[in-house]
Amino acid sequence: MSSRKPKLILVYEPEKACFDRLVADGHVAARAAEIASYLAQSTDIASEFDALAAACLTCGLSFVPVALDDAASALAGEGPKSTLVWTLTDGVAYFRGGAAPALARLNGLKVIGTDDALFALCQDKFRSGAVLGALGLPVPQSGLARDGHWLASPAGWFVKPNRLGAKIGIWPDSRCADLGHALELSRRVFAAYRDDVVVQPYVAGRNVRASYLGLKPDTGVEALGIAFVDSGGDFQTMADSLALYGGTGEAAREAGTYAEPELLPVAASQPRADAKIRRIAQSLMTGLGLRDVFSIDFRVEADDSVHLIEFEVCPGLPCFDFRAYCRTQWEMGLADAMAETAASRFNRMAAS
Repeated sequence: MSSRKPKLILVYEPEKACFDRLVADGHVAARAAEIASYLAQSTDIASEFDALAAACLTCGLSFVPVALDDAASALAGEGPKSTLVWTLTDGVAYFRGGAAPALARLNGLKVIGTDDALFALCQDKFRSGAVLGALGLPVPQSGLARDGHWLASPAGWFVKPNRLGAKIGIWPDSRCADLGHALELSRRVFAAYRDDVVVQPYVAGRNVRASYLGLKPDTGVEALGIAFVDSGGDFQTMADSLALYGGTGEAAREAGTYAEPELLPVAASQPRADAKIRRIAQSLMTGLGLRDVFSIDFRVEADDSVHLIEFEVCPGLPCFDFRAYCRTQWEMGLADAMAETAASRFNRMAAS
């Protein structure tokens, strides 16, 4: 190990930087704000920086948060044996966080999380669905439409933007009864966000989030936290998401309208579905390369049928569900869990 004190660098893209860039690119301010809300975890985690620094200090590390626009200069010259890079926010289209793991690789630095190739894949729902299907995983067949025209024929009728997360562009009528309305939704999404839409068969069941933090390097799928996410509706919309995170979520708290979905362990009522999800996660870890920190979304039916919807390589760490996962699985708050994860990686680096 180098004589330098081990350092954890957390790279994040702020909402405002994204918003300003989108407006400069011609997006209407209201739509740019909705798009940038995907980065609300950058806003939410800022209040954790002191706690993260203290937790890292306890583990013998230093902690440096770095805004994405400063990452190129911040990572240059860092020691490969004494530096770990943790990318908080992803993106290769509307967001740019996928540049961070690539910058780390360019500078010979190790990262916490998956390799940079998956940062690009996970934000394109149509392409990632094709890859997941090739692995034999239970993903709904997808069609692709742009501004009212089919690019690939669909099999069904749930419509969502192809490259936007955090429920952006998902409205109450995103579950629709006919393909004509699906194309109309594609026009609405294109007009608002300039994105294509994925059109999938509607699948019944309850929403499930599987969260993972490999606090120790040899952690396996036994550490996966698998929970039903019950929000009182069939699916969450953009309005639901905006009410939970970032500045909008804070306003909802002050107004007394903030309501977190209920998290219920899948294993308690549907252990067979829980086991299926763990097998799928293992396939993603071995076949796709998911590691260290990620989340996977599913729909689970009453007969234990499992539908894989999508995966995230940068799950919302300061969000209610990941905090709950850290408390339940690791009996730690978020800051301590992140610091312990980084420390365990440094210990492995020192031993190798």
